[in-house]
Amino acid sequence: MKAAAIRAQARIEMLLTVRRGESLLVTLVIPIGILVFFSSVDAVNTTYKEPVDFLVPGVLALAVMSSAMVSLGIATGYERRYGVLKRLGSTPLSRAGLLSAKTLNVLALEVLQATLIVLTGLALGWTVTGGIVLAVVLLLVGTVAFAGIGMLLAGTLRAEANLAVANGLFLVLLFLGGMAYPLAKLPDAIETFAKALPAAALSETVRAAVTPGVGFPTGELVVLIVWAIAAPLAAIRWFRWEE
Repeated sequence: MKAAAIRAQARIEMLLTVRRGESLLVTLVIPIGILVFFSSVDAVNTTYKEPVDFLVPGVLALAVMSSAMVSLGIATGYERRYGVLKRLGSTPLSRAGLLSAKTLNVLALEVLQATLIVLTGLALGWTVTGGIVLAVVLLLVGTVAFAGIGMLLAGTLRAEANLAVANGLFLVLLFLGGMAYPLAKLPDAIETFAKALPAAALSETVRAAVTPGVGFPTGELVVLIVWAIAAPLAAIRWFRWEE
C-alpha cells in the first residue's frame, strides 16, 4: 500500500512539475539553450577539439543543479508555506513517503534532461567515448548534494525568499561552475573559490570521467562528496515542516 502511495504521489509531483512554466524553463529550456548556443559560437575556447566536448558534461551537471536544487527547492518551499507538507505528513503516505516521492520525481526529471542533452550533444557532434557509468554515479552524488541544498533553503526560508535565493544561487553557480565557461579563464582567487563549490566539483569530475586523456580531479571529487554529505545533514537538522 505504501509503495503504491509513493508511486501515486511521485506521478502527482511530476505532473505539477510539468505544469510549472518556470520549472520547465530552468530544467529543460536553459540547459539545452546553453548547449546549443555555446556550441555554435567561439566563446568556450578550450583545449578540447570541439566546444561541444566541453559543454555536454557541464550541461549535464547544470541539469542536475536545476532539478535537484532549484525545481525541488522552490516547489517544496511553496508546499511548506501553504501547509501541504503538514497535511501530507499526517496521511498514510507519511513524511518519509513524501520525500521518497519527491526523490523519484527528481530522478525521473533528470533522466529526461540527460536524454535530451545527450541527444542534442550527439546531433551537434559530441562523441561518447566511455566513462558513462562513472559519470552517472557522479551525477547521482551531485543530485544528493544539490537536493540537500534545495531542501535546506526550502525548509529554513520563507517561500518568497527561497525563490529569490534559489534562482540567484543558480545564476552564481552557473557562472562559477565551469559548466559553460572554463574555470581556468577566471581570476586565480575566484577559480580557487569556485573549486570549493559543488557546481564546479560536479562539472569537472563528470567532464574528466567522459573525456579520455583528462586527468581525474581528485580534489574536486572530495569536495563533491563533502557537499553530498554535509548538505543533506544540514537539511535534516534545520528543515522546518511549517513556515
